[in-house]
Amino acid sequence: MKLNDLRDNFGARKRRVRVGRGIGSGVGKTSGRGQKGQKSRSGVSINGFEGGQMPLHMRLPKRGFNNIFAKDFAEVNVGAIQKMIDAGKLDAGKALDAAALVEAGLARKSKDGVRLLGKGELKAKLTITVAHATKGAQAAVEKAGGKVTLVAPKVEA
Repeated sequence: MKLNDLRDNFGARKRRVRVGRGIGSGVGKTSGRGQKGQKSRSGVSINGFEGGQMPLHMRLPKRGFNNIFAKDFAEVNVGAIQKMIDAGKLDAGKALDAAALVEAGLARKSKDGVRLLGKGELKAKLTITVAHATKGAQAAVEKAGGKVTLVAPKVEA
């Protein structure tokens, strides 16, 4: 076997059908859409229509709701911060804020800032500024000799 003998199996790659290209193609003129009517035209949108019967998405029960006032925090655990400090991606000597955590890849950008959670162990002495911190997270930072500063989220007028 040579490299120039390599081929796909027959039928492994199927060419796309070019519709509306003459009688001989088998899909000319109406392009396989039949004649007239809503479905033959462009921009048709009758998905989910069941001929006047109550559609399935309306027959099924609904649950829950979306709280439009919910805060959007990026959550970061103290154990993850310690891992980044050990890896050398964060400097424990500098004050940490949301921008530093996003830059290090620990937090995502969020509307309401960073929320500090207490999972994991923290050994480094940190000064950290976040929008919210759990009691366990605050205790972990203070136990290591650090300090947590809370910043009020931006209020939209």
